[in-house]
Amino acid sequence: MLSLTYVKKLPILIGLVLISLVSGCVSSKKLVYFQGQPTTADSIKLMDRFIPTIQSGDILTVRVSSLSPEATSFFNPPSATMPVDRMMTPTMTSLPEMTGYLVGQDGTLELPLIGKVKVGGLSTAQASDRIREELKTYLKEPTVNIRNQNFRVSVMGEVARPSLFTIPNEKITMLEALSLAGDITIYGRRDNVLLIREVNGQRTFTRIDMTSRELFRSPYYYLHPNDVIYVEPGRARVATADRTYQLLPIALSALSFLAIIFSRY
Repeated sequence: MLSLTYVKKLPILIGLVLISLVSGCVSSKKLVYFQGQPTTADSIKLMDRFIPTIQSGDILTVRVSSLSPEATSFFNPPSATMPVDRMMTPTMTSLPEMTGYLVGQDGTLELPLIGKVKVGGLSTAQASDRIREELKTYLKEPTVNIRNQNFRVSVMGEVARPSLFTIPNEKITMLEALSLAGDITIYGRRDNVLLIREVNGQRTFTRIDMTSRELFRSPYYYLHPNDVIYVEPGRARVATADRTYQLLPIALSALSFLAIIFSRY
């Protein structure tokens, strides 16, 4: 019969074995971003900032102001009178019902009194200028502020908080998107991040090495609307999952064995 001392130590031994089998070794070099030659000072020229343009199907929030508040309210739908900090948030994990002006297939949106205004292919700043010129007939010193509610990016895979993010300022880099998602986990592959982008009606699939400083020179440094980032799990994650499923029956059998032994004392 097993001695009582051995029986008491058995759970500790089993635990140590399970931990050693489940844990995997990950090279620290695979976890370090922006690797390069060690220098006291270094610099890399960034890509020009991506400026998105308005497309058909976009939903625009148009806020109009002027020296005549009563006349101005006629041009603002209920959603446009909401404070910006309540209407737009940096992260939105669901798809709420959007209110605003829908850009039609012909690239126009329809405003009260003014009628249809061509905004397709323009930036939000250019569209604001165009609408402001149209409003001068009805308002004194009008100002127009436009935000595109359709600027969203998705981050999936081996990150801390995968989610869909709405970007209120229409500018975000890949690093900022990963930061919003809580960064890549220790099990994610930093050298093979997949970026899915729609270009001219086609889906493009691009692999990006986050451990290289060349990211800052890449045309994918700045994200576009509806970009999807997918972080692939590394071999350590796969191995951990496999070992967990393999060792689970063994662990349950060991616990049953211990329960039987302890019941005899």
